[in-house]
Amino acid sequence: MKYFQQLQAWQVHSDIVNSIQFSSDGNKVICSSKDSTIRIWDVKLDKEIQVLRGHLDEVRSAQFSSDGRTILSASRDKTIRLWDVTSQREIRKLEGHLGCVTSAQFSPDNKNIVSSSYDKTIRLWEVRSGETLKRLEGNSTINDVQFSPDGQTIVSSAEDQTIGIWDVRSGERIKELRGHSNNVLKARFSPDGLFITSCSSDKTIRLWNVKTAREVHKWKVHKHVVTDVKFSHDGQTIISCSKDKTIRLWDIKFGTEVQVLEGHSNDITSFDISPEDNVIVSYSYDQTIRLWGLL
Repeated sequence: MKYFQQLQAWQVHSDIVNSIQFSSDGNKVICSSKDSTIRIWDVKLDKEIQVLRGHLDEVRSAQFSSDGRTILSASRDKTIRLWDVTSQREIRKLEGHLGCVTSAQFSPDNKNIVSSSYDKTIRLWEVRSGETLKRLEGNSTINDVQFSPDGQTIVSSAEDQTIGIWDVRSGERIKELRGHSNNVLKARFSPDGLFITSCSSDKTIRLWNVKTAREVHKWKVHKHVVTDVKFSHDGQTIISCSKDKTIRLWDIKFGTEVQVLEGHSNDITSFDISPEDNVIVSYSYDQTIRLWGLL
């Protein structure tokens, strides 16, 4: 089991950060911000190196493509945008959602994008043309979406307390996971695609079997809303963060909590773990980004 300690705390001078994510090589961190910007930090230099401007309202999510050449962002201005990392210029704007776009993610092969919105829809887009490929109808606000590792299915987390599993080819919802008693904020596939972990305003983290659509485990240790959850890349650990100011690590095999990371002095809104599983990055309303490394 891996244990972490705080390495760095970067002071953030911009507005609230909505999402934070590593580049695929682990050398950069990308942040989507409430001040309508996308900001990139260099992990080794410990400083902000790029600011992308163009969105007209807060940016809800941002990520690098797996080859590190393109950035994808989703905004409250109802648009999804693609940016060239080298030139820092916007290369495409995807329009069609009728409300705030809550998240957008590249498919594993970087050819397609999935997005979610307040307009209760999930959309599939082609990167090359910027065209909408499919429009999937939900029942309430969709907070987040993610492709499965094989790119064949999508998982969605929604305000109506449900987690949906959708078939990419048909656009049909093939499974619905029920159990949370409040807004489901995030749902993530395990690296092998066999499990999903989710977090909710009900203060719980849950583990689900994709094949049976059944809940395997429930953790209720956080004292407040659980804002983000992810699997480690080796699939052995679930990591969560919360408005209770803590990051927690859970051993999946035994179902036990193995570590609590404390240091933030306000709500933690987002975190990510590096591709090598050796660094965790987190953001909090205390206006800091913190890096946590292996002991």
